Amino acid sequence: MAVGIALAVAYPNLPEVAGLADYRPKLPLRVITADGQLIGEFGEERRNLLTIQEIPAVMKNAVLAIEDARFFEHNGVDYRGMIRAALANLRQAKSQGASTITMQVARNVYLSAEKSYTRKIYEVLLTFKLEHMLTKEQILEIYMNQIYLGQRAYGFAAASQIYFGKSLKDVTVAEAAMLAGLPQAPSAYNPVKNPRRARSRQLHIIDRMVENGFITAEEAEAAKSEQLKLRSLGGSDRLHAEYVAEMVRQSIVSQYGEEAYTRGLVVTTTLKAAEQRAAYKAMRQGVLDFERRQFYRGPELFIDLPKERPALDDAIDEALNERPDNDDLLSAVVLEANAKRVVAVRQDGEPFEITGEGLKPVQSGLSDKAGPNVKIRPGAVIRVVQTAPKIWRITQLPEVESAFVALDPNTGKVFALVGGFDFQKSKFNHVTQAWRQPGSSFKPFIYSAALEKGLTPTTVVNDAPLFYSAGETGGKPWEPKNYDGQFEGPMSVRRALAKSKNMVSIRVLQMVGTRSAQEWVSRFGFDADKHPPYLTMALGAGAVTPMQMATGYGVFANGGYRVPPVLISRVSDHKGKVLYEAPEPTLSDTQRAIEPRNAFIMNSLLQEITRTGTAARAQATLKRPDLYGKTGTTNDSVDAWFVGYQPSIVAAAWVGYDAPRNLGSRETGGGLSLPIWISFMSEALKGVPVATYTPPAGVVNVGNEWYYEEYGPGRGVHSLGLQDPMPGAAAPTSELDANGAPVPKPVAPIEERRSILDLFRN
Repeated sequence: MAVGIALAVAYPNLPEVAGLADYRPKLPLRVITADGQLIGEFGEERRNLLTIQEIPAVMKNAVLAIEDARFFEHNGVDYRGMIRAALANLRQAKSQGASTITMQVARNVYLSAEKSYTRKIYEVLLTFKLEHMLTKEQILEIYMNQIYLGQRAYGFAAASQIYFGKSLKDVTVAEAAMLAGLPQAPSAYNPVKNPRRARSRQLHIIDRMVENGFITAEEAEAAKSEQLKLRSLGGSDRLHAEYVAEMVRQSIVSQYGEEAYTRGLVVTTTLKAAEQRAAYKAMRQGVLDFERRQFYRGPELFIDLPKERPALDDAIDEALNERPDNDDLLSAVVLEANAKRVVAVRQDGEPFEITGEGLKPVQSGLSDKAGPNVKIRPGAVIRVVQTAPKIWRITQLPEVESAFVALDPNTGKVFALVGGFDFQKSKFNHVTQAWRQPGSSFKPFIYSAALEKGLTPTTVVNDAPLFYSAGETGGKPWEPKNYDGQFEGPMSVRRALAKSKNMVSIRVLQMVGTRSAQEWVSRFGFDADKHPPYLTMALGAGAVTPMQMATGYGVFANGGYRVPPVLISRVSDHKGKVLYEAPEPTLSDTQRAIEPRNAFIMNSLLQEITRTGTAARAQATLKRPDLYGKTGTTNDSVDAWFVGYQPSIVAAAWVGYDAPRNLGSRETGGGLSLPIWISFMSEALKGVPVATYTPPAGVVNVGNEWYYEEYGPGRGVHSLGLQDPMPGAAAPTSELDANGAPVPKPVAPIEERRSILDLFRN
């Protein structure tokens, strides 16, 4: 009677459960590519909501086999299971639970994790109420969608994507059994982080599926022998677009507020999955190629190795969890080490050997003279790369950074964006946030300005030394140099730009006028205040971002239009209702930055660079003529650039250290960034036909060279710098910039003091 009264009093105070019939959990913000591939989820819970009809039978059977085989027979409380668990607990120290699926739903949806008799009573009462108000199918659907399965995944649909990279409808018996093992202890049975424990649990569940008649013995044997292809939680099989996802997150939260994380918004970006993969792979390979030329900095961590196997396994697991894999840069613990052989182990517990070529990058760490922080010895946590089956190489995490962005010059749609080597290490987006000196990759914008002043591709400019005294600069003397330290004398503008001659660029800027050049480059989207009107502008001493450079070169690629980059194309809710759709970009006169003829002749000059100049490797490798671009290397090889395009796609690649320092005396834009660009384009241009530019009005071809009509042979600027350097060419200065170049004080621009155009025009 007392129990009955207690139940009668407690039952009316139970939470209302009728709302669960229309189960609506918090749904995360999802970011996808233009072709529908997931690149990011934001919110406390990763979840894909499925109806019970959409959940495959194999997944339901695996869950029922291990969690509640009599789910469809009992009324919410499995008394037989409770008795069995109680007897088992009397026989062994390790306790067994007897919670049914309905009880777990009651506990997880409505109750706290507190362990008390009161909470248990409420759990049982709630279970009865759920069984009375909802059908078995509704309860199972709620459970399958809301149970926590690790990695912020709620529900088996989300877990299938996270652990296997596939839809739940496609899981096999072996995969379903692996997933079904997660509810009991998501961390302990995580198949990526704890493969041995997860495997043991999986085999047990497969046996339970046989016992309950869900699968045959033959199917069980096949499932047990199946090699699961797990998706590394930070691995190479995923689409890496973390920087894009973060850009989208910030934009959407600023628009919709905090509810953006819970209302199931789906943001479609302009990214193309294939191009994004190619960009990530190309940039990463370029950085790792550079890293192989650097000295070895030593292991990341040193641990003590216990002698007892269980303790050893735990120590290795803990160390590798602290230093997780970085895509294909895998972490491992050294067990044995000498100059000719290193034995290491990963979390799977299987030791492997590294010998021969695999030890070359770290010979200094294997030397007897190696310092304690560099020495590779037992207990060292190192990075390894698997180059072939059973073939390994020791490497290290790079310190250098890189950025890559590719977009459609006609629409501004961003096809690929990689903001840095590793998003987990640094959230700083180098594509949009890194202001770096562009070096020689900025020269085309100066030459573009000069075309309007009468410069032509055949104008002869003297590649001869320039010197500005302390009296002329107002500070320290300035004697600019070419990259190779050589001077070749008079040469055509076409050849000078192809060979990236600094002396020629300075003389061209003198002709244009620094104030005029500053105004001109702003047409391409550059900030005028970051490009002071001084002669150092000719050498790219201003500040730009890779996104600005890609957009600026896009003006040349599309015939003279400045098109802003576009990243978000659509926002919809979880039901597919479109909340925002970006208008289809079209080129219009309001976007006109330069005349078509200016862009056309610049295309001709930039094509020469990829044919015979500093980027000749581009056409030679890709075997197509429709490639245009310019390398860039700043003073002391601090920044390395290549920005280039094919008429349908423009891309910028940059390499450098966050804290600017020398990349190496032999490192250049052509050696570091150009290979990244070529690797990307080799994928992005597959199947794309060779394109040509149609000559616009206002240009003429004479002797196989293009000119403005009014500046044809004998009428444009014929030569520059063949006389002595003009006095007063540099404005007074009081200090040098970070590259050792003078920072002039504001004075009257050159063109106000002397008309270069009148001086050199025939």
